[in-house]
Amino acid sequence: MSKVKYYYDSDTLSYRKIEYKKGRKIKIFLLSLLGIFLSGFLLLLVYLNLPFLETPKEKALQREMTNLQLQYELINKKMHLAETVLSEVEDRDNIIYRVYFEANPISKEQRNAGFGGVNRYKYLEGFDNSKLIISTSKRLDVLTKQIVIQSKSLDEIAKLAEEKEKLLAAIPSIQPVKNGDLTRMASGFGYRSDPFTKVRKFHWGMDFTAARGTPIYASGDGVVKRADRKSSGYGKHIRIDHGFGYISLYAHLYKYNVKKGQKIKRGDLIGFVGSTGRSQAPHLHYEIFKDGTRVNPLNFYYGNLSANEFAELLKKAELENQSLD
Repeated sequence: MSKVKYYYDSDTLSYRKIEYKKGRKIKIFLLSLLGIFLSGFLLLLVYLNLPFLETPKEKALQREMTNLQLQYELINKKMHLAETVLSEVEDRDNIIYRVYFEANPISKEQRNAGFGGVNRYKYLEGFDNSKLIISTSKRLDVLTKQIVIQSKSLDEIAKLAEEKEKLLAAIPSIQPVKNGDLTRMASGFGYRSDPFTKVRKFHWGMDFTAARGTPIYASGDGVVKRADRKSSGYGKHIRIDHGFGYISLYAHLYKYNVKKGQKIKRGDLIGFVGSTGRSQAPHLHYEIFKDGTRVNPLNFYYGNLSANEFAELLKKAELENQSLD
């Protein structure tokens, strides 16, 4: 197609060739260039402002992200409160409970140990709020571990408390014959004069002088291990296994009020004072074994004696007199 253009001249009634001036061509070129520049600038402005031109879907997602961030902040506040409460429980656990029940305290290092090794939070990286999410996840994991440790500790304390309660009930801690029923406390634990040979020998128990038929009471919870007269010198006697290594022995009885294998409680009537076996007069010979070794029964009378009564009993028990068996 020809690039030459014509126009109709009405004066001459003929077509004439259009002649472009050189300056006009330059003007048209500059205008075109300016138009292209303005169009590019406008497109650049639109592109730069696209983030602010959100679609309804983008607005909904943004609201959801804001809500999630708020929820994470609330979770962090709740975790801070939980950490404070747990810290107080841990302190009481170490300082009071575990000390009382003679258990080793749990160290801070063990309670606050984190999670080393592989980066277990790598999958949470690369998001707008990764720092907040990772921090919250770490705190939640550590808090969960601390709660598990504390829960196990409380289970242990509960078991220790149960055992402690059983131990306190089992220890032979009361005088087996009531003070009002005693004629006198004839002989204590230690070297005494033998009533038959008059030779100075060790007396392994305590003798409580009382009338024949005086009630004898169990000094702690346990099971009757023996109720017979098959042990030389003791005559009719009872042995109670209290557990925890404790056994109490009641000798020279007139008769029994329990039988072998019977479970008894502290203070139960188990027999009556007599003078069977190697005995010079009616009395109760009382011994305590701890882990197979005889120990001084005097150290256990904290259950039913006042301070003055104990002091008087201690004074009499220390006299190196003659035993009754």
